Amino acid sequence: MDASYMIDPIIFVIDTLFSLYILAVMLRFILQWVGADFYNPYSEFIVKITHPPLKYFRRYIPSIGKIDTSCLIFALVLQMLAIFTILLLKGVSFSIGALTLRSFMQLLDMLINIFIFAIVARAILSWLSAGSYNQAASILHSLTEPVLRICRKLVPVISGIDLSPLIALIGLQLSKMFIMPPLEQLMQVMG
Repeated sequence: MDASYMIDPIIFVIDTLFSLYILAVMLRFILQWVGADFYNPYSEFIVKITHPPLKYFRRYIPSIGKIDTSCLIFALVLQMLAIFTILLLKGVSFSIGALTLRSFMQLLDMLINIFIFAIVARAILSWLSAGSYNQAASILHSLTEPVLRICRKLVPVISGIDLSPLIALIGLQLSKMFIMPPLEQLMQVMG
């Protein structure tokens, strides 16, 4: 059995583990930014698994207003490390500029996807457990409400039907379509 046989499973494990932890860091950033309830068990879990490395980053990287820059820098460093490791295993050469841009693009894509999945999950939970309190629904409400509030200003509730989730999903998907291709082209130029 040659060594290349093991490369894909190793890359899969590295990518999965890094992606899950980066997701936790990004969720922590968003939850802090929107002012979510940190006594919620889901929030507590995210804080506990991300706190150890973030306490070191916070010593050197201050927040800017409500923006926890240490979370963002930590997520970027993790994403760069993940991509670097995977490209190294594949034997692909890259520039530091392309690595940084690819990492930024993947974080931006993850950020948009978090909102997309949170809005869909909130809509499904609202149908399944309408009128009852649930801790997952509380976190989803905290995550999605800033985006949905903006959409409600554009399209108010019509005859008791809230179209803001649909408007938000269309807007988020369009933002990916407009933002990602130019960044992809720039990354190809940087090589």
